[in-house]
Amino acid sequence: MPLLVVGSIALDTVATPFGSAVDAPGGSAVFFAAAGSILHRPLQVVGVIGDDYPMATLRALEKRGVDLAGVERTAGESFRWKAKYSYDLQSRETLETRLGVFAEFRPNLPAAFRGARYLFLGNIDPELQLSVLDQCPKPALVACDTMNYWINGKRDVLLELLRHIDILMVNDSEARELSGDWNIYRAARWILDHGPKRAVIKQGEHGALLVDDGGVFKVPAYPLEEVFDPTGAGDAFAGGFMASIASADDASPAVLRRAMVYGAAMGSYAVEAFGIQRFDRVTREDVEQRVRAFRDLVHFDLGAATR
Repeated sequence: MPLLVVGSIALDTVATPFGSAVDAPGGSAVFFAAAGSILHRPLQVVGVIGDDYPMATLRALEKRGVDLAGVERTAGESFRWKAKYSYDLQSRETLETRLGVFAEFRPNLPAAFRGARYLFLGNIDPELQLSVLDQCPKPALVACDTMNYWINGKRDVLLELLRHIDILMVNDSEARELSGDWNIYRAARWILDHGPKRAVIKQGEHGALLVDDGGVFKVPAYPLEEVFDPTGAGDAFAGGFMASIASADDASPAVLRRAMVYGAAMGSYAVEAFGIQRFDRVTREDVEQRVRAFRDLVHFDLGAATR
């Protein structure tokens, strides 16, 4: 079943205590596609790049089954982002943001993309996210990301968007800011009250939550001995999550819980190298082994019934 992502395509310059990268291919759509294409095809991408973008990166994604017919190349500079992370990788300082051609981005879905069954709206202006929904009228499931900038600057539009999506996927600080509630579980319930059937709350090194009317499902973060760069981990999580659902062509509770684990596995790969480099060496079997390792992390035998 076709899986479509609409989002940013960027060049990231990142410094952490463990290394650095200059103009590494990134952005929500790139991380999503790099992770998701390991699990599911066709995976379609809509975005914009400048005439300075390294095309070898996109051609490598094409070889992995990513359809880039929706990527517009236009004269000008590509979206660039520069940041520095703290020693614990939990906080960062954005040093520079240059939108370039992304500032004028207006998603235009090719005719072949408008029948996508599964749709992920990356972190872009909620007005643009709504315009994508107008062009893709009958998806089976729509998931959406957002950020503090849109929560503060375009709250009314964002609240309208929530009425038209199935899953909102945000980090814990964004959920708190959107809801106005410090308690993450009440914040998730607030989200459900405003339209989405489910909320996925990303919690970094503490894993992720899936909250719906049926309850709460928690997936831990994978225990890694080496972490180099957390940039894009959330988008890789989204790629694994949505690809798992699209591959099953099913959004039942059991499939969604399993998708959370595939998302967490993909997020764990993302942080093991700068940019999307780690995904060049990840196979489907690697992913399945890591998913089985996740199962072992939380599986236990209840044993004899307690009195």
